[in-house]
Formats: sequence, structure tokens, C-alpha cells
Amino acid sequence: MADTVLYEVSDGLATITLNRPEAMNALNVAAKVALRDAVRSAADDSAVRAVLLTAAGDRAFCVGQDLKEHIGLLIEDRETGSGQTMSTVREHYNPIVRALTEAAKPVVAAVNGVAAGAGFGFALAADYRIVADTAAFNTSFAGVALTADSGISWTLPRVIGPGRAADLLLFPRSISAQEAYELGIANRLVPAGELRAEAEKVARALAEGPTVAYAALKESMAYGLTHSLAETLEKEDELQTRAGSSEDHAIAVQAFVNKEKPRYLGR
Repeated sequence: MADTVLYEVSDGLATITLNRPEAMNALNVAAKVALRDAVRSAADDSAVRAVLLTAAGDRAFCVGQDLKEHIGLLIEDRETGSGQTMSTVREHYNPIVRALTEAAKPVVAAVNGVAAGAGFGFALAADYRIVADTAAFNTSFAGVALTADSGISWTLPRVIGPGRAADLLLFPRSISAQEAYELGIANRLVPAGELRAEAEKVARALAEGPTVAYAALKESMAYGLTHSLAETLEKEDELQTRAGSSEDHAIAVQAFVNKEKPRYLGR
């Protein structure tokens, strides 16, 4: 059986590929465990300076929970009273989203097809989304009598606003790639045939960039969303002091003076 998730590190870039194209990259237990472990590995590896999250095939990025497996687990829960099926949020989805959002390095999602449910949530957990013009998004949760998970109740309102998020969560529908771009869900929209090359180009540029500064930018933006201006100014001071003492900052300044392109070390 092929691996449900592929993981590769090359020149500072970790590429994580959901690899169940025959199932539209639906998340069975094996895939959730593998994705959680891969994302954690990328986040914890100091040699990794950027992460590219993508998927095999051209139909789907990830359609969320594998409902064929899920229904069997629900039946088993009812028969045994174990109630373990929904622990997947705590054991799998939450760690995946936290690793993506808290990683001290940029995360790029290359959305090649349908991103629904948790698949949509994982795309939103990335820092930058490059989307094929044939892709689509759907919250899906209310359509199967579930509430939001995979961080989407936190990320979606912040990306598109609470009113639009409520509409998409209460009344799930397919959002085209063009509409996703207009709403701000997609940072960049590209022809499907150019997606992988463009995503790798962007991700590799980030992997060669000032990693300490990128990490500080992620932390600063996340902090600012939930704190006052005064508190955020204090946080900016703290993070700028950190970035200003990095080797990369010294390299950037010297390169500017010398009118050269900086070659960052990621520290």
C-alpha cells in the first residue's frame, strides 16, 4: 500500500503531500496520523526553513474526513460505548493545525482541487495559499450535522470576516477558485497546470529567506489579532529586537550597502 502522506526535505524546504488521490485525499486514521507526524517533524526540524503542503492528483486537495471509514467507527462506538470516534479532533486535527500555525517558519499550501471540511481548515492554517483555477472550497460541516473543527472557526472569520464566515458555515456551498481569490482565501490564483511549479517557486524563495524574520512576522500577526494596539506595539518591540539581533539582519544590511543580493542563513 502506498504511503498516505509523503514527506521530503530538500534544500531547506519540507514538502508534505497528501497521497490518497483515489479517495480525493480523504482523511482516514492512517492519513491523519501520518500528516500530524509529518507536520510536527517539519515544524521541529531546524534544517527546514519553509513548508509546502500539497496533495496528489488533480481532483482534490483534501475533502476532509473519510466518511466511509467514519461511519464504520461510529457504528463500533455505538456497539461498544467507547465514544472514541470524535477524539480525532483532539488527537489529530488540533495538533496538525497548531503545528502549521505555530511553526517558526512559513507554510505554503498548494491547493490543487477540492478543499472541504478539514481540508479547507488545513489550507487556512497555512500562511500563504496558492490555488489552482480549477480548485474549490466548501466548509461542509453543517452538511453532515457537525460543527466546525480543524481551526476553521478561528481562521475563516479572520480571513473573510465573521459575517461571510457565518454564511459559509451555516449554508455550506462550493466556492470557486475565483470567488476564493476575491474573498481573500486564495493569495494567488494560477492555471492548474502551473500550480506545482509556482508553489515550489514561492516556497523555495521563502526557504531561502530570513527565517527569523518570517517567524517573528507570523507571531506578530497572530498576537495582534487577539490583543490591543498597545500590547501589540510591545510585542512588535520584543520581536523586532529578536530579528534585529539575527545573523540574517546583519547579512541583509551588509548586502544592501554592497548592492548585493543577500544570502540568508536562516538564523
